[in-house]
Amino acid sequence: MSKPLKQIHLAAHFPGVNNTTVWSDPAAGSHIEFSSFAHFARTAERAKFDFLFLAEGLRLREQGGTIYDLDVVGRPDTFTVLAALAAVTERLGLTGTINSTFNEPYEVARQFASLDHLSDGRSAWNVVTSWDAFTGENFRRGGFLPQDERYSRAKEFLATAHELFDSWRGDEILADQATGTFLRDAKAGAFVHLGQHFDIHGRFNVPRSPQGRPVIFQAGDSEEGREFAASGADAIFSRYSTLKEGQAFYTDVKSRLAKYGRRPDQLLILPAATFVLGDTDQEAAELAREVRRQQVSGATAIKHLEFVWNRDLSAYDPEGPLPDVDPVVAEEHISRGRAQVRMYRDPVAIAREWRQLAEANKWSIRDLVINTGNRQSFVGSPATVAQTINDFVQADASDGFILVPHITPGGLDAFADQVVPLLQEQGVFRTEYEGTTLRDHLGLAHPDADAPAERAAS
Repeated sequence: MSKPLKQIHLAAHFPGVNNTTVWSDPAAGSHIEFSSFAHFARTAERAKFDFLFLAEGLRLREQGGTIYDLDVVGRPDTFTVLAALAAVTERLGLTGTINSTFNEPYEVARQFASLDHLSDGRSAWNVVTSWDAFTGENFRRGGFLPQDERYSRAKEFLATAHELFDSWRGDEILADQATGTFLRDAKAGAFVHLGQHFDIHGRFNVPRSPQGRPVIFQAGDSEEGREFAASGADAIFSRYSTLKEGQAFYTDVKSRLAKYGRRPDQLLILPAATFVLGDTDQEAAELAREVRRQQVSGATAIKHLEFVWNRDLSAYDPEGPLPDVDPVVAEEHISRGRAQVRMYRDPVAIAREWRQLAEANKWSIRDLVINTGNRQSFVGSPATVAQTINDFVQADASDGFILVPHITPGGLDAFADQVVPLLQEQGVFRTEYEGTTLRDHLGLAHPDADAPAERAAS
């Protein structure tokens, strides 16, 4: 008997300006004005996507002590944007990245519960930790936590937030005008949490929201991150874009669920994916090459090389050869606030490897960065891209994808109009929303469905 076709989950990431976004393209719009967010969200909802995703940085990145000019200066606050989008969409899930290192459970729980009410049950929280002291300088506490403590705090942060969400059952509000009784339970919202990281007690002031709790996402790829996702997340982002790597990640993370009493379908795996569409595969490949050269300008190539060399390379010609000097290996780094620097554990070895590649292929600095950096995940005609996405999902390399267009806000339009109908024709993607909440879209049970009997009866 053949395995039934899996349904594909699709989401859209409104990107910040980085090396996947071409802000200089004439078709590009604002990354700050609300009209851009609204256009992007409405396109995703028109295509019946599960959710829209916003990342968030807590500090502008710097290069050599000055603001890295590919960041968005003035990007609005995530909660403010999502709350506004709740008013211009009806079914699309609204997912925001909120840091567990420099926030407190009460305020974050209150914000997500409020967003869930305002959106009628469409909120989701991407729980992340902060890895660098540079970001910490923006906060009163400053500094940062070692990796094991970051995840320890994040796990307790999430557990504490769940206690706050669950401090309301959902039936406490009577609002009987005849008797003047508003609450049937005077203990509504009461909570006490005593733990390693948080010692709080009081009353949570937001009644139980439509989803009970927001959907929980996690993005860490480390051992700790995978365990954190397996223990309590509803979905995990993945950076693996090849079939083999995707299948290995999928198998590893799903295999961790059983020890937490969870089924494989209770955690979705959603890699980020970029795309370039053309009328034919050949045209798409040519467009992809043009996009890569737009994404990696000469200035961007030099800055990317500085991630590895950890020294000022502004005097070098991006169309010329790689530097013959070795990287500076030091705790202090020229690129501050960029997670990419952690990818290069041995910069001297990386530099040696890149010089060999450049010499063998006659690549300039810019050519090297173009050819060693992130490529588009899906390149081809709409039919080719639709088939490739379906192949990945049916082969258990993912449960779907979070699409990251290189043009904002209109870069999702062609995918919605040309690829989504083909997936619908194959019977692997919805033609209409079947539910109203994000949990409905993702096939996730309401948390009360798995609640202990004593809570359900209380």
